[in-house]
Amino acid sequence: MAIDVHPRFSILLGCVALLSLAHTGGASRPLAQNSEAAPQSLPQIVDNLVVMNAERATALERYQGRRIYHLDYTGFPADMHAEMIVDMSYDAPSTKKFTVVSQSGSKWIVDHVFKRLLETEQEALTDKNRARVELNAKNYDFTGVESQDPDESCSYVLTVHPKIPSKLLYTGRIWVDGRDFAVCRIEVEPAKNPSFWIKKTDIHHAYEKVGDFWLPQKNESVSTMRFGGRAVLTIEYLNYEILAARSLKETEVADSPSSSPVPKRLN
Repeated sequence: MAIDVHPRFSILLGCVALLSLAHTGGASRPLAQNSEAAPQSLPQIVDNLVVMNAERATALERYQGRRIYHLDYTGFPADMHAEMIVDMSYDAPSTKKFTVVSQSGSKWIVDHVFKRLLETEQEALTDKNRARVELNAKNYDFTGVESQDPDESCSYVLTVHPKIPSKLLYTGRIWVDGRDFAVCRIEVEPAKNPSFWIKKTDIHHAYEKVGDFWLPQKNESVSTMRFGGRAVLTIEYLNYEILAARSLKETEVADSPSSSPVPKRLN
């Protein structure tokens, strides 16, 4: 009996890709009403987060980085492993180019899981797909807010639930930076099971600040199969370089000119 890997993983990995796109490049300028000394209410946090999401989408024009994709499957009928290193470049508003640097392990996983994930991420850049996965009040209900230690950058923890169950949305908790109003951590599961064969999936996603932007740092998705087996997908994001970006002040002007490239490298 052949293992039915493709249906189990490809939808799930599409979800992972869209989770990454939902919060690309959280910009660092605090809003006028923001104050670390004055905790925000839940509606204020959500409103500020949505505003900053929109600003970063306009401000981040071009960047590049490297990724390491790693997948381990243990279970019936055989254990499998694969790794792929990819260089990525982004040009606003909707172009991502991927160059495979190296690949090893299961060719099936590389061709049907990793490369399909890259295709799904590119497809998700369309306006229609972006609107479907954006973190806002149209797609999600925000319930409950916890305040973290003021010395911690991820000051707020919000509970989120999608208004409509979808394989491309999630339910769980998100951590929000209290100064920048950017998502800095996610611990969730898909709002709708991506496959009958998958019993449970836990997604952990972390972000890091690169220059004036927050970008994905690491993703780990752990899936438990209904009839035994376990799959662990990890994506590491490295060597970011911001090649062109508008200041957030410029994004507020309707016809502001494009800025010159300002390289900012993460060492």
